[in-house]
This record gives sequence, C-alpha cells and structure tokens, in this order.
Amino acid sequence: MVRADQLKAIETAKEPWDIVIIGGGASGLGAALDGASRGHKTLLLEKSDFAQGTSSKSTKLIHGGVRYLKQGSIRLVFQALKERGFLLKNPPHLVHKMSFIIPVYSWWRLLFYGVGLILYDLLAGKKRIESTIFLSRKKTQTLLPNLKDNRLVGGIAYWDAQFNDTRLAISLARSAVAYGATVINYCSVMSIVKEEGRICGVLGKDNINGKEYKIDAKVVLNATGVFSNHIRKMDQPDIKSNIVPSQGTHIVLDRKFLLGNHAILIPKTSDGRVLFSIPWHNKLLVGTTDYLVDSIDNNPTPFSEEIDYILKIIGEYLKEQPTRNDILSVFSGLRPLVARKNDKTKDISRNHSMVVSQSGLISLTGGKWTTYRKMAEDAIDVVQSVGGIENHRCKTAEIKFDGFDSSITNENPLHMYGCFSKDILTIDSSTGNSSLGKNFYLTPNQILWGIREEMAIRLEDILARRSRCLFLDAKETIEIAPRVTKIMVDELGHDQRWIDKELRDFKRAAEKYIMN
Repeated sequence: MVRADQLKAIETAKEPWDIVIIGGGASGLGAALDGASRGHKTLLLEKSDFAQGTSSKSTKLIHGGVRYLKQGSIRLVFQALKERGFLLKNPPHLVHKMSFIIPVYSWWRLLFYGVGLILYDLLAGKKRIESTIFLSRKKTQTLLPNLKDNRLVGGIAYWDAQFNDTRLAISLARSAVAYGATVINYCSVMSIVKEEGRICGVLGKDNINGKEYKIDAKVVLNATGVFSNHIRKMDQPDIKSNIVPSQGTHIVLDRKFLLGNHAILIPKTSDGRVLFSIPWHNKLLVGTTDYLVDSIDNNPTPFSEEIDYILKIIGEYLKEQPTRNDILSVFSGLRPLVARKNDKTKDISRNHSMVVSQSGLISLTGGKWTTYRKMAEDAIDVVQSVGGIENHRCKTAEIKFDGFDSSITNENPLHMYGCFSKDILTIDSSTGNSSLGKNFYLTPNQILWGIREEMAIRLEDILARRSRCLFLDAKETIEIAPRVTKIMVDELGHDQRWIDKELRDFKRAAEKYIMN
C-alpha cells in the first residue's frame, strides 16, 4: 500500500470510477473493501489519516451491546452479535474473545442481569463465544482481587470480544487495495461536481503536495461520520443537520488498579449509563462517557467533568481509588449519532442510516465498529442501485483480512501484524527490534513498516495509529518523539524543517492526551 502508487491510479484513470468514497474511517474503509471485492472500480479519499477521528477512539470492544437490550433494540443486538462472529473469524490476529464480570450487590440485580445476559447468549445463537455463568461472592473476589467487596453478593461472567481499532482500519485499507481498490489518505474533497443536477464526481486535493484532481464517478458515497453534514452541504447548502455528535471519553491507568484477566462492566451508574474497565495492552482502559457537543473536531478535548465522572464511578468499585495523577493517557472521540436534538445521547440507538439526495449523493451515518461490515454491505447495495452499476452480491463475511493468522497469540508483541510479524523482524535484525519505549512496545522496524507498507506520512500517524503509544502513555510518547522523527526523516528524505514542524504539531496534538 504505497501512496505514490495510489495517487498514480487517479492520475492515469481514463474511465469514471464506479464508486468514490469520502471518508477513511470504519464505514468508509469497510465500503471500499466491499465495493472492490464485488468487482467495482473503487476509490476512497480521506482528508487526514485513516481512522484519525472517531474510529481510533473507541472502547476497543466488538460486542452486541448489552445496554441496548434495555432499550429494546433486539434487532440491533442480534445483528451486532452476528457481526461479532465474523470479526472473531476473519481477522483473528486483531480480534480476540474477552470475559466480562458484572459485580452484583443485591440478589435482585443478580437475577435481573442474569436473565438479560442469558437472552444475550440466546441471541448470539451458534456464534455464542461461551455461556454466561453466575459467580459466588468468593469466586468473584478471586477473579477480581482489586474489587471492593463490601455488600458484594456475587457476579455474572459473560463473553464479548476486544480488538485494536486502528490496526483493524489499516488492515481493512490494505485488504481493499489487495482487491483492487485505491485508497488515499491526506486527500480532501473540495467540492462535488454535478452535471445536469446529478453528481458525476468530486474535486480532490492532495494535502501533501497541494495538487488538485477532478475525479469522475458514477456514484459518490459520503462516509465521513460526524463530518457528514459538511459533505451534504456541498450538495445541498441549505440542508438541515441530521447528526447529534456525542463525545465519549476514556482514561488509561496502570494495570495495578485491576489485576487478573477479566474486564468489569458496571451496568448502571448514577446517571443510568454503563462503564467499562478493561485490560488493554498491559494497561487499564476505563470509559466511556456520553456528552452532547456542538463543535466537531477530529481530536476533541476531554471535559474536566468527564474525567471526574469516570474517576468517581470506577473509584466506587476499586479498593484503590485512582486520581488524576494516575492517568497515563486520556482521549475523546465523537460518535455520529442520528437522533433528535432533545434525545439523551445515552438512550440513542447505534443503528445506522442512509440518506440519498436528489442529486444522488449517498450519506451513511450512525452505527459502530462492530457493525461496520453490515453498514458497508447495506451502503454498497444502495450504491449499486443509485449508480446504475452492475449488481453483485456482498462477499465480505467470508474475506480473510490482510495479515490473517489464526495461530499468533497476544503474547507476541507484534501479533497485530499477523503473518507479517516475521517480515517486520527481518527489516533490521541488529537493532531494529529494540523497543524505543519502556511502557509500550515500538521498534524502529515497526516505524519503517508503517512508512513503507501502511502509508504513514506524519509523526502522529506512527505514534497514534500505526502504533497505540500515544493512547497508552502520552508523556513517554512525547519523550521518544524526536527519536521517531529521526528514523522517519532518514526513510522519507525530509529535512530539519520537517522535523521541527512535525514535533511542534505532534506536541500540540499530544497535549490533549495528558491529564493536567
């Protein structure tokens, strides 16, 4: 996946693209793979880096959504559990099963949550991971030794899955390219091109070299998430917003706060939300929040009250209460929820929706990572109809992802690369596999692989998305940044001015991940 080759495909195109997709997050990349695997000439344009926005800031869970049962969204849960099964099967190096325990402090709640989770298992059917089990007080204490046990009755253990969101996005991009798609990061859509009132293409701009491209297309799919209305206004300037952006914030703590291999689900907080505390890369990920926001940003700033809320709730369940000083990293993302303005975000369903404008622009919004494949399938079905292109069935339920390796385990620090982990080790066998950090694993060989094979261009691409360093320990990531730029500049051939700018830009972005 070499960016110069991808740009050349635009420059040499003699026929219109069947599909132009705007947006390189989960739904856009999923649609690129779906469209290309059906045999359509597919182009994806992303204005920044792949998964730079919402898609890199999830709770890292592939799940049916236990809380949606309470809302009565049975169909959504059923569909999500079905998709969970596909994700456990097709990129096994990126998705793995995980056990969750709900600590229970009354017999009534033990029964209530138990019945709900048994229904959860039934909805999963043959794709059930393992059966829900009831835990005694003693067993719950053994499995969760850091848990406060005053008034503890017992627990309920159930199974879902965990994944690496941005690594899955990169794998999707590479898989799409393998099927013939063209995907380009740092390439903006400046305007939509119409002919006799119908969309016939877009005007794109390479944000790296400033070159503009007039791109002809039979159909355009808007998959820009929270930025969807920006693209829709290019088509219809007076269009009303159909997006309710909801901010979700997570904090990352040292693993000492929750020992063992099990995650905790707090099913009902003081304001009716749920909260997860999840082992992640030998750290502890805690979240999330739901805050309605007015402004939209790829890298939003966490609110102080969100941090206080997370610390307060998790502190009520752990023997040692974490403080702001214990936070290694904090990050926020915006969910593109589709709802009325007076809805409470915690009650909004995560169903996706599609809107087709009179000129033929298709806008895909809503959804979540777990259902990205189904979102893409539905979108390309509509694309085929609106664009008048040949109708082919979806194949993505059976496609093995780039890097597929069912034998590699999480104990391998390069497991997220799957079968390519061996190739990374051989780039430089002398010093290239020595980690640059103490609290996370990042080697020079990984940096070179990200540049050569995964279209990493900027320092933040490497430290936030090709690796997860910034999300694991923000302060240490800033410390190693100069060493990373040295490796990048030697590979890319840039100068000191580039280094200075990248370090300055990265520090500005990284400061949002540091708890002051």
